[in-house]
Amino acid sequence: MLSRHQARLIAIQILYEWDFYDCQEDAFEKSEKEKTRKIKDKATKKFVISLVRGVKQYWKSIDDILEKAAPQWPLEKMTIVDRNVLRLGVYELIYIDPKDVPAKVAINEAIELGKDFGGLTSGKFINGVLGTIYEEIKAIKNEENE
Repeated sequence: MLSRHQARLIAIQILYEWDFYDCQEDAFEKSEKEKTRKIKDKATKKFVISLVRGVKQYWKSIDDILEKAAPQWPLEKMTIVDRNVLRLGVYELIYIDPKDVPAKVAINEAIELGKDFGGLTSGKFINGVLGTIYEEIKAIKNEENE
C-alpha cells in the first residue's frame, strides 16, 4: 500500500500535466489513467482520484482563494509546481473533512511536496500562502461560533 504522501505526489504529477497542457480535458484523462494504472491498492487509487478530481472540480474557486491570499504573486507568475501544490493544499484545507485530513497535515504535506519538487523557496512560499488561508478559515469559524 502506498502512503498518502506518495498518493499526493502522484496527484501533483497529474495536476502538473493538466496545467501544463492548458487544462485540456483529454490531457487530464490521459494523465489520470496513466498515473493511476499501476496503483494496485484500491484505497490509494481512490484517494489519488478523489484528490485530482476534487481539485479539478473546484479549480476556479481554489484559484480565486489563492489570488486573494497571495495578491503579489498572480497565478501565472507562480511556477507550475508551486501553483499545483497550493491548489492541492487549498483543496485539502477547505473541501476535505478535517477529520480525514487535519489542516496541519494538509499544510505540512504541501510544504514537503514543494520542497521536494519546487525551487529553493517553494516550501516557505507554500507555508506562507497556506498559513494565511488557514488563519482566515479559523477566523471565519470563530465568527460563526460567536
